[in-house]
Amino acid sequence: MATEPEAAEPVVPSLVDRYFTRWYKPDVKGKFCEDHCILQHSNRICVITLAESHPVLQSGKTIKSISYQISTNCSRLQNKVSGKFKRGAQFLTELAPLCKIYCSDGEEYTVSSCVRGRLMEVNENILHKPSILQEKPSTEGYIAVVLPKFEESKSITEGLLTQKQYEEVIVKRINATTTS
Repeated sequence: MATEPEAAEPVVPSLVDRYFTRWYKPDVKGKFCEDHCILQHSNRICVITLAESHPVLQSGKTIKSISYQISTNCSRLQNKVSGKFKRGAQFLTELAPLCKIYCSDGEEYTVSSCVRGRLMEVNENILHKPSILQEKPSTEGYIAVVLPKFEESKSITEGLLTQKQYEEVIVKRINATTTS
């Protein structure tokens, strides 16, 4: 008697894969491999995270601390949003710094917004437990949530790469390092 092959378990997409579109900004501010990922929801909200190829996630680094203190007069932690029209939110440009990540090896990385919009919230959990930034970068380890202006919500993806385009960039990087 012939046995039927076992049916493969259907792969259920993650919450992030179901509801968000991934966009990538490689080499932010010209810094090699400092790639950021923007998770864009259908309601135009953008979640800023580190891309898989970012040095903090790649090279087994240990995060010493994370700071949302951008300058002496500017802290992203002081962002207080209220009401339907999101009053009090800090306005960010594409290159606006969101936080600084300090590693135990002395390296320092600045995470930029990559999209223009209002800062809705920052992830204070990563201040108390920086390891979740490395363990779960697309979910609990996100950096911040930004709400683009409604008029600009279609154009924010200009200058950002799709998942496929980003994978091509990674392949080119790997090929460039193996040939040199």
